[in-house]
Amino acid sequence: MSVKIRLQRHGKKGKPFYWVVAADARSKRDGKYLEKIGTYNPNTNPATVDLNLDAAVQWLHNGAQPTDTARAILSYKGALLKHHLDGGVRKGALTQDQADAKLATWLEAKAGKVDSKKDGLSKAEVAARAKAFKAETVANEKRIAAQTEAAKAPEAVVEEEVATEEVVEVEAATEEVVAEEAPAAEESTEEKEA
Repeated sequence: MSVKIRLQRHGKKGKPFYWVVAADARSKRDGKYLEKIGTYNPNTNPATVDLNLDAAVQWLHNGAQPTDTARAILSYKGALLKHHLDGGVRKGALTQDQADAKLATWLEAKAGKVDSKKDGLSKAEVAARAKAFKAETVANEKRIAAQTEAAKAPEAVVEEEVATEEVVEVEAATEEVVAEEAPAAEESTEEKEA
């Protein structure tokens, strides 16, 4: 019987959530498994991986073969490194204390990288919110300015109407004066001709 370390899908449609399991290679993807080693949630950024490191390394020692995705997850959490270091301890290349120290420094460096990514993402989110807020305030100021101009526009239209009425009245009065002068001028030209 060959054992695989693989993912078993759970979660709803469009929101996958995986269990990392050690299972018989002949069993179905979501079927029977020998042991649940951890979980993997790709919906978060960065992906959330919870892994029982000792159980994963024990299955690797027993000859379990991880799938490609499971291998990436085991590498991300340091299970493959621990398996490699344990092989060095068995061969006598290094002591258990040295192997544990190397694993601890690697895990600290990995945790630092993950924390820096989380910090970068949170800073980017804060910057995006600030930018959106600034754009919204600019849009609000433009809208308020347009509303005040629209409120002033009826007053201006009324003032224009009053000014237009005054111009019309002045033109009408001018026409009346011109009309009165025109017949008088016609009469004087008629008198000269006669």
